[in-house]
Formats: sequence, C-alpha cells, structure tokens
Amino acid sequence: MGQTTNYMNNKNQILNKQAITAVIIAKNEEIMIGGCLKCLEWCQEILVIDTGSTDQTVDLAEQAGAKVIHFQHPSFAKLRNEAIKHLTTEWFIYIDADERVTPTLAKEIGVTIETKKVTAIQIRRTNIYFGIEFKHGGWQNDLVTRGFCKASKVVWQGEIHESPQFEGQFELLKSPLLHFSHREVAAGLVKSAAWTPIEAKLLVDAAHPPVTLRTILRKGLAEFLRRDMLQAGYKDGLAGSIEALIQAINRMLVYIQVWEKQQIPSSAEKYQKMEQDLVDLWKNES
Repeated sequence: MGQTTNYMNNKNQILNKQAITAVIIAKNEEIMIGGCLKCLEWCQEILVIDTGSTDQTVDLAEQAGAKVIHFQHPSFAKLRNEAIKHLTTEWFIYIDADERVTPTLAKEIGVTIETKKVTAIQIRRTNIYFGIEFKHGGWQNDLVTRGFCKASKVVWQGEIHESPQFEGQFELLKSPLLHFSHREVAAGLVKSAAWTPIEAKLLVDAAHPPVTLRTILRKGLAEFLRRDMLQAGYKDGLAGSIEALIQAINRMLVYIQVWEKQQIPSSAEKYQKMEQDLVDLWKNES
C-alpha cells in the first residue's frame, strides 16, 4: 500500500501542470506525434507548428489538446522563431516529434524553472538509432539548448543545424532527453533528401570550388572514417558502422548537388534546349 501511495504521489507531481509551453515543429509525424504529446502532458500548453502535413498529424495533435499553428518555411530557425510569437507562458521548451521526455526530466525541468536564476536550459540527448543507444560515432555527449524564458530574448539562426542566440545563463540538466531517431533506413534517406539541397545551396552561395569526382569520394570517405574509426562508431556494432556509412552517403549527396548547381548551362537549361530543338524539328517537317 505504501509503495502504491508513493507511486501515485510521484505521478501527481509529474502531471501537475508546469507554467511552460512545449513547442513541437512537425510535418507528417502521425506515427511519432502521439507518443511525444503523451510525454508532454505536464506542460501547461502544447504548441504544434505544422509545416504542411498531409497525414493525420494535425488531427492527432488537436485531439490531444494541442494548439496547432500552420506555418511553412524551409528554415528551421524561422520555424522556431515563429513559435515564439504564439506563446502564452513565460517559459517554453522545444521538443521534436521523435524525442521523448522522461518523468525524471520533466521533474528536473519543473524544479529548474521554479528555483534557478537562469534564462535557458541545456539537456543531454540520448540518441537511439535502429533501436540501439549510440554511445560512439559522434552521437555521444549530444547537448541541446532547448528551454528558454522570454527574458532570454532568444533568436534562432542558421538555415540548417540552427542554433539559439540568447541573453543570460543556462543550466545543464542531469536527466537525458531520449531521441528515437533513424527508425528505418528509408525514412532517414527521405529526411536527407529534404536537407541536403539546402546545404548544397549554402556551399554554392559561398563560392565553393568546382566539385570533381575526387571531391565527392573524398568527402564521403572522410566522413565515414571520422564517424566509424576516429569516433569509434564501430563500437556500437554493425548499426554504428551502418550509420557512419549513411552519414558518408549524405555528405556525398550534398557535394553531388553542389556539382549539379555548378553546371553551366544547368540541367534544366539543357532540357529546355532539347525541347525547343524538337519543336523546331517538327516545325520543319510540317
């Protein structure tokens, strides 16, 4: 009986609404959004920034009591900054749809915002890829600054791998944030297809030297060796080596697209000329 009472008291402590808003940026996350929302019921408000879902993401979010804002932009920094405009609480925390807050982390966040004189919260993130907790390959010691109060005047910057600029001090929490990512290879490739063109464009805009086959192969090999050997990804088993290989493929995809964008005339212009030549050929036949 005593153990049951203690459990219920702990549960009530977790479920007491904290004066904080959880912000989720999502697109077509019907598989993951439910579990994410369930782990955020301790927040006073949940705000979902939907970036153009065509599945049941919005319906599931609204059914769970979340407030949904429809806003689309290719920059995650812009998306995170947009969320700030819709806040009703002093504190807010960004959580991705494939991330999970544990009861221990929820309690620690609550204690921190109530007792600590800080303006931001940094959290250790445990990366779980292919159902395995990765402890090597550059995925360990993953620190993310995600919690802020309005007094921090936080502004997110960067087209990809965005980072926050804020005023004041942060507190590094002990409890980890769970990251349920890379659940299947195909989904990871789809995600890569979304961000690699952005990185390629940034490199082209920065006047990257002409890309050759050697450049593409060198970038891929360097990424694989860094992840798998230098950062000991192989110690996470075959999954660690496979993830290192996937990251290498991603790097090659970026530079292949840099090469594509450097072509003069472009592929589009070449096809347009072919189309026009064919039109002219038919005109000559008539």
